[in-house]
This record gives sequence, structure tokens and C-alpha cells, in this order.
Amino acid sequence: MNLVFLDASTLDRRDIDFSQLEKEGTLTLHPTTAPAETCSRVADAEVIISNKVPVTAEVLDAAPRLRLVVSAATGVNQIDLDACRDRKIGVANVAGYSTESVAQHTFSLILELATRTITYSSKVRQDWPASPIFTRLDHPTFELAGKTLGIVGLGTIGRAVARIASAFGMKVIAYAREGSSADESIPRIREGDFFSQADIVSLHCPLTPETQHFMNAARISAMKPGALLINTSRGPLIEDAALSDALRSGQLGGAGLDVLAVEPPPADHPLLEEGIPNLLITPHTAWSTREARSRLLEGIIANIRSYKAGENLNRIV
Repeated sequence: MNLVFLDASTLDRRDIDFSQLEKEGTLTLHPTTAPAETCSRVADAEVIISNKVPVTAEVLDAAPRLRLVVSAATGVNQIDLDACRDRKIGVANVAGYSTESVAQHTFSLILELATRTITYSSKVRQDWPASPIFTRLDHPTFELAGKTLGIVGLGTIGRAVARIASAFGMKVIAYAREGSSADESIPRIREGDFFSQADIVSLHCPLTPETQHFMNAARISAMKPGALLINTSRGPLIEDAALSDALRSGQLGGAGLDVLAVEPPPADHPLLEEGIPNLLITPHTAWSTREARSRLLEGIIANIRSYKAGENLNRIV
């Protein structure tokens, strides 16, 4: 079986062992693949593995032997699912591999906005020994204990974030969408009260037509003055221009993002402009700990073995 990994560098920084994957067939690892290269690289593939490289109908037609596409991620938005269905090509993803890593990253953004650790660390080299007093108060900080964390999307990652928040002495509430089940430990709050109560709103819901631009100008304006907005889920959940305006005006106290609506972002992306205060952006790295990447590779291998055994583990199509 010919296996082609189109963008292996998204998984490996020379610290991942691919030997178990190599046992499943003849493996070709491409660090990256440009759109113009994809069709030629999959010509003999029976299994395509892709994290970000688009697997379009054109790519599928260029791979007559193709039987399975494995997303090296939980999301499958890089794969044309309808085209796979039409051609009876299976699609599988890997869920749950990065729960603890994403929850940890979520809180690293929250903690930086609350404590300004990086900001103050840079000032040590800039300001001393010129300043006679070894302390600064020019960037306000606050305690998390007693604050309310509002979680949108109470799945496995949302619950992991809630667990960490509880350890900091925070109150945790969840956004109550229509049809959501009751939870005795975390109260679900209807929209109006949810945004008025939460000191920090953290997004952990999937991207669907209903959740695209979920945090629009109206919902952002409904947040507490000075509240924080965190997104380690999907970039299009936030309306970028509305967030930029709310940060510039001081309506929001800050935002921490690990995802953007377009990745890589264009040079004129509204959230990359100069002068936006209290905005942290990391380049979609919340999932990328070595432990998570090792679990991801294990999930890819399990999906391929399942397909070979005639089973449907993690099948989307």
C-alpha cells in the first residue's frame, strides 16, 4: 500500500518516529506540498495523509488508486468531502489527541493577559539599572480567583479548560445553546446573561455555518467592559473587524488567539495591524506539543490499520 504524507513537517520537527507508520506500506514523506505539486505526488497513492494541503476533486481524480484520505488533524475542512463520497473514497480524522495541550495553551493566553509576564520580562532588560525601583505598575494585572470564565463549547477541550479554571478558583459557566444537555457541575447560561456575567469568554466550539462569526459585533458589545476573549478553536468563529474595533476602543480588556480566519494570514489582515492593544496571537500552535503530536501519529496509524481490516474507525466518509 502506497502512503503519501503531503505535509509531514506540520507533525514532525525531527522528534517523531515514523517507523510504525512505515510498517503499514510504502511511505513517502513530503515536508510541504505546494498546490501545483499535489496532483503529481498522489498519482500512485492509495492513502493520502494531509494536515493542511487541500485535497480537492482535482487531486482525487489525479489519484486513481486512492482509497482513503486521513486528516492529520481533527478538522477536515482541507478535504472535499462531497467529492470523496462521490468517488467512494474514505475519509478519517483524529479526534481527542490534543485536548490537554489546547487546554494548557488556552490558559497560557489567559495568564499572560492577566499577569503580563512577557511584557514585564522585556522591561527588565530595557529599564534597569536606569530605574531606581525594581518594580513596575504601568501594565495592570489581575487575579483569576473569583473571576467568571464563560466557555462556549463544552466538549472535551472545554471541560479540560473548566477543570484548570476551577483550580485557579474561578467560577465556570457554559453558553447554553438550543438543545444542549444539562450539566450539574457547570451551569449553562442563556446568551444575554452569559455575556454579561463572564469576565473571560473562551471559545471551544466547532466551526459550522451556525457558528461562523459567532462572536460578531453584537455579541462582543454584549460582553462585560474590559473582558477578555480567547479563541483556540477556529478562526472564523470571530468577526475580525469587530474584535479589532473593540480592542482599539478599550471595550475589551484583551484577546488571545491561536487561530485566524485565514491561515497563513494575508499582510493586510485586520488583526495584524499596528496599534491594537492587548492582543496576543500565536501561530496555531496550541495542539503542537510533542505528546500531542505523538498521539496524532498513533491515531493516523490506527485509522489506516482500521481501513485495512475493513473497519470504520474515525470515519467521516
